[in-house]
Amino acid sequence: MVELKTDTSIDAMHAAGQVVGRALTAVRRAAGVGVSLLELDEVAREVLREAGASSPFLGYRPSFAPTPFPAVICASVNDAIVHGIPTRYRLRDGDLVSIDCGATLDGWAGDSAISFTVGRPRPADLRLVETAERALAAGIEAAVPGNRVGDIAHAVGRVCRTAGYGIPHGFGGHGVGRRMHEDPDVPNEGRPGRGLSLRPGMVLAIEPMLIASGKDAYYAAEDGWTLRTADGSRAAHVEHTVAVTESGPRILTARETP
Repeated sequence: MVELKTDTSIDAMHAAGQVVGRALTAVRRAAGVGVSLLELDEVAREVLREAGASSPFLGYRPSFAPTPFPAVICASVNDAIVHGIPTRYRLRDGDLVSIDCGATLDGWAGDSAISFTVGRPRPADLRLVETAERALAAGIEAAVPGNRVGDIAHAVGRVCRTAGYGIPHGFGGHGVGRRMHEDPDVPNEGRPGRGLSLRPGMVLAIEPMLIASGKDAYYAAEDGWTLRTADGSRAAHVEHTVAVTESGPRILTARETP
């Protein structure tokens, strides 16, 4: 069931989304060669603490997971697509990093993700991240009343496929509200004009996931959470929580430009 949010509820979700935005900005600023993923998780925890927010990630255990998630961020490096568990791994020159973060504030959730490089970037990684951001922008642009979920999926997928990148099947965006994951599912590939009609008050997490090699295959790592590309190629993941409104898409997790 899809819940339509009131303007007041969307404003409250924007407040939660701004906490997420600040956390991601702080993590990106802290990331550098030699910094551990656990240290980045602590940076995000501190932002949430200061805001009086909690983490919808910490302790989360969906049906596929063998254990509850132990952190407030997902930290996915190089061939990890999503759901990476922060560890003592210290970032190396040239690493490609994706950070996913959520916050719950006054009963409402926000969810967002960024991808960036550490140290000297590989040109191919920069192209991958730039394409992911363009795919996200295209998906957001399609999130207007009268369109359908398939229009968002098609917009995202067209950017990814035109650039020659793979898309992991079965993983994509979702509704957001009182819980981090709500109806509807928002795939990263689909046919325009299909699926649920978009109405004012719907709030969606739109989150492209791209695989550099152009292949779609992935596997779950031994931790039961991290998804990795099957061929070892690099991946990028970006995400915003977006409200569908009469005046156009409203990004609830907008953040400072680093």
